[in-house]
Amino acid sequence: MAEQIQKRLEQLCGKPLRQAADGELYAALLRLTEERAGERRREAQGRKLYYLSAEFLVGKLLSNNLINLGLYDAVRDCLANAGKSLADLEELEPEPSLGNGGLGRLAACFLDSLAALDLPGDGIGLLYHCGLFRQRLENNCQREYPDRWLSESCWARPTDIAYPVELGGRVFQARLYRLAVTGYEGRTNCLDLFDLDTVDESILQDGISMDKTRIDRNLTLFLYPDDSDRAGRLLRLCQQYLLASAGAQLILAECEARGCTLRDLDRYAAIQINDTHPSMVIPELIRLLGQRGIPFQEAAEIVTRTCAYTNHTILAEALETWPMADLEQTAPQLAPIIRQLDGLARARTADASLAVIDGEDRVHMAHMDIHFTHSTNGVAALHTEILKTSELAGFYRLYPQRFNNKTNGITFRRWLLACNPRLAAEIERLIGPGFKKDAGELEKLLPLAEDAAALRRLGRIKAENKQALAEWLFRRQGVLTDPGAMFSIQSKRLHQYKRQQLNLLFLIHQYLELLAGHGTPVKQVYLFGAKAAPAYTLAKDIIHALAAFARVLEETPEARRWMQVVFVENYNVTAAEKMIPACDLSEQISLAGKEASGTGNMKFMLNGALTLGTMDGANVEIAERVGPENIYIFGQSAAQVLKRYASKSYCPREWYEADPNIRRAVDFLTGPEMLRHGQAESLFRLRDDLTGKDWFQTLPDFNAYLVRKRQAIADYAARPLDWQRRCLINIAKAGFFSSDRTIAEYDRDIWHLGGA
Repeated sequence: MAEQIQKRLEQLCGKPLRQAADGELYAALLRLTEERAGERRREAQGRKLYYLSAEFLVGKLLSNNLINLGLYDAVRDCLANAGKSLADLEELEPEPSLGNGGLGRLAACFLDSLAALDLPGDGIGLLYHCGLFRQRLENNCQREYPDRWLSESCWARPTDIAYPVELGGRVFQARLYRLAVTGYEGRTNCLDLFDLDTVDESILQDGISMDKTRIDRNLTLFLYPDDSDRAGRLLRLCQQYLLASAGAQLILAECEARGCTLRDLDRYAAIQINDTHPSMVIPELIRLLGQRGIPFQEAAEIVTRTCAYTNHTILAEALETWPMADLEQTAPQLAPIIRQLDGLARARTADASLAVIDGEDRVHMAHMDIHFTHSTNGVAALHTEILKTSELAGFYRLYPQRFNNKTNGITFRRWLLACNPRLAAEIERLIGPGFKKDAGELEKLLPLAEDAAALRRLGRIKAENKQALAEWLFRRQGVLTDPGAMFSIQSKRLHQYKRQQLNLLFLIHQYLELLAGHGTPVKQVYLFGAKAAPAYTLAKDIIHALAAFARVLEETPEARRWMQVVFVENYNVTAAEKMIPACDLSEQISLAGKEASGTGNMKFMLNGALTLGTMDGANVEIAERVGPENIYIFGQSAAQVLKRYASKSYCPREWYEADPNIRRAVDFLTGPEMLRHGQAESLFRLRDDLTGKDWFQTLPDFNAYLVRKRQAIADYAARPLDWQRRCLINIAKAGFFSSDRTIAEYDRDIWHLGGA
């Protein structure tokens, strides 16, 4: 194998490997991988899945594809024999800027699992030129810059396929780009991405600001354009319609080419609407079917049989609604269809709160999705129950047979084999290679929970990963960290409900305790990775406070020797792959009932970290599997949280006044130490929110969090072998959270896909 690879690489490079530059070798490897991936493409027989999503956070693809194609070891050895390093070539690869957080990473994992399970299914999204943004900290504040990644050395390839999309009365051509999705010992599917040939990155002048009205030049520049003004809302709607219309045309064209008459569309296609961003595919498909002579009522029935919807949120503000006036300006051709759909929905129920269009002439995308798809699923057991009993209870009463749960999962090829090869090799040595295809085989590790030698080896692997992370952080940000410390990590999108602010208050409390002479049993390094949406002021305030506090720590020797805070700039998949294998304590501290699932919790668990978390999202199912002694649970239950909201009884000022520890930590935010490094306006705004609103109930959970976190720190310091035993149990119980399992359930219950 190695000789064949070397010969092909030399053909592609045009020179011997030893003489080839790293850039030439990377380009050759990209072409070799595409060739091998192309050999695994197969035409769908029967139903094919089309997974529509605004985000696909695929990460760097070279290593992942080499692993999935069975080429990784041979390529690595071939390069090493020529004095080259595969790791060095991986550093040359730009990370595709196609997503932001868990929604996009989940979509990428699902595509991986579809291909690994040999199921026909492609993703459909948009080709963002500059992603969400590239984050930098300047004067301890988040600053946003374009995250450019498109080049000849990227994986997205243009095709000669383009579809007309009418936006605001103008017709644009949506160009199709294709990116190969390889499955582990499986097939090759595609990620289909649409773009306009006229989009122009040169219009960006200052950071990410731009003329939002020039959709011919800006439409696919950024993921989630700022919609704080009407121009931004119209731009975001244009993006969503581009995805829906181009995607719908591609689906119909492919199905017709395979013999579909369109009246039998559901026999050829299963369409999964991932959150509400692609919701306009429903009226757009009805419109296109109408152009082909199918009456409205019949077209609506066809689309309902074909489409399914995944709900990803319990937050009311995240359930998209759009003024009909904005839709009429953006896609006037859809307006009459949406009004007809509203009429159908109103004919099914007298409950006006379930209408597609409300009394203020706003379109509720989730309502349209639930009425006109055959399946609505949540993404964790708790999340789905809350949807059925609270947030979407009226819909559940109307369509009980449509609601189902599909607990999220992660692909173990990316989040174990690729990012933690040391641990993967040790697991294979202990239980064999079967876990790579069947994650349930990880349970074979359980008998080793009392094997001291095996536990010590796990501890050494964790120490090596922490050393690797420390070296990476120094190269990347010039930050020195102590790999002998306990590593606690909270890395996820910055949102108040995820409660990075709760972590911050603990850090302030511990800092003040250290200054008062109250020690801690082991040094701790606290790592944060998070981006805040550009218009989300309070989220940016939290980042600012964390960065300012890190500076306070740096200048305080008596505290610095015991704790350190590091904010990892521009958190993305590449950063996650470095941080997750090195984590000791995984912070999953969202307000109970607000996190739909989370998938970071699964990745940390798989890589041998213990979870400190609330009973929220998939934390509930993790706790059920590992047992209460192998996870640190704290805080209010979802029922208690909902009761507080319902009674409107929560007054943060009362908690602030009554608890001296809370008051001391909150007041520190605007004290002289923080003001030396922070902006008064930002810090006072955060403090005022915590004492005046605190919508996500940070203060009621503060003391419970403090107690459990201190317990985790004490356990880590006092009982290292027992800590490793509990980590091993978490790894062994992680198999349920494989995206292979999730996708198999989707296929069994919703999609019923054909073979190849």
